Amino acid sequence: MRLFGYARVSTSQQSLDIQIKALNEAGVRTDRIFTDKVTGSHADRDGLQLLRLKVEAGDVILVKKLDRLGRNTADMVQLIDEFDKAGIAVRFLDDGISTEGSMGKMVVTILTAVAQAERSRILERTHEGRVEAKAKGVKLGRKRTIDRGQINRLRELGMGATKIAKETDIARSTVYKVLKEI
Repeated sequence: MRLFGYARVSTSQQSLDIQIKALNEAGVRTDRIFTDKVTGSHADRDGLQLLRLKVEAGDVILVKKLDRLGRNTADMVQLIDEFDKAGIAVRFLDDGISTEGSMGKMVVTILTAVAQAERSRILERTHEGRVEAKAKGVKLGRKRTIDRGQINRLRELGMGATKIAKETDIARSTVYKVLKEI
């Protein structure tokens, strides 16, 4: 039995360090840890694909948390079924569950469905909060940092977009965008 690990974060700005450390502490060699920095809503991930190629019957895949393998119930069930048919077990360290045995598979399927439902509820609450904030006049998004008045004044002085861009230290395309708004 060989141990493999899988770690995933949703964006390239997030760190895999905590997950990798947990996998190492659980006995997974660093060269057998596969990672992705991409959403878990689909199964087409480079690290996961490579892991699928490397594992064989009798191997065990360790994942720190259930939602790191995937967020979509159908994809998770398909992945777990694929690994099970190949004789590969999946263990989730933080959740204390494993796909070993029929009860384990059932528990993983139920927990995956619950996690997906919770994710949907979070998205709904976030959307409702944004709608309510907009109704109260709250402006969402980044604050503007470009002095549109300065760009307009420079344009009125007869300065071209390239020169305005150099003068204000912003991209020429941004100058054109601002001028179009004015």
